[in-house]
Amino acid sequence: MIWAGSKHFLSGVLLFAVAGCADLPFNRPPSQLFVLSPKSTYDTSLPKVSWQLSVDVPIAEAGINTSRIVVRRSPIRLDYFESVNWSDIAPRMLQTLMIESFENSGRIVGIGRQNVALRSDYSLVSELREFQAETLAGGPPRVRVRLNAKLIRLPQRVIVAGTNHESIVIASGDGIDNIVNAFDEALGKVLKKIVTWSLQAGEKDHAAQR
Repeated sequence: MIWAGSKHFLSGVLLFAVAGCADLPFNRPPSQLFVLSPKSTYDTSLPKVSWQLSVDVPIAEAGINTSRIVVRRSPIRLDYFESVNWSDIAPRMLQTLMIESFENSGRIVGIGRQNVALRSDYSLVSELREFQAETLAGGPPRVRVRLNAKLIRLPQRVIVAGTNHESIVIASGDGIDNIVNAFDEALGKVLKKIVTWSLQAGEKDHAAQR
C-alpha cells in the first residue's frame, strides 16, 4: 500500500513539473533585440569647443526604466510589446547614443560617461520623461520621445542652462519594425537638438568665464 501511494505521488509530482515547465523562461520564444542609431549630421555653424563634458545616465520613472519597448494604449496604463526588447535598458542606451552623437558632431573631443576618469568642465544631466509608442488616437501608432536636460558647470555644480525637447513621429505601419523606425527618427531629432543646445550653451558660458 505504501509503495503504490508513493508511485501515485511521484507521478503527480512529475505531471506538475512538466506542466510547470511551460512557464519557465527557457521555454518562451526568444526576444527580438532592437537598437537605435546616434545622430551624425549637424549644422556646419556648430561651435568647436575645447572644454570637456561628461554625460550622466538619464533618470527615468520605473515604467520606462527598462529594456522592454513601451506602448501606451490608455492614458492611465503602460503596456509592453511582447517578445521584443531594446538591446539595453532605455536610459543606458540613451546615454550611449548621446555620447556617440556628440562624437559624431566632430565639435568636441573631451566627451565621456560620468563614471570614467574624465576631468570634466561640464556635466549633462537629463531626465527621460517620454519614450513610448502610443495608440490612443486610432490610426497608425505614433512614437513620443521627450527629454529634459540641464548643463552643469563643474566643479561649482552651477546650472548653466536647461532645456526640454520633444519629438513625435507617426509610424508608417503597425508592425514592430515600423514602430522601431519611428523611435529611431524621433530620438534622432531629440539627440540633434540636445547636442546642438549643449555645445552652444556650454561655449557661451565657457567664454563668459574666461
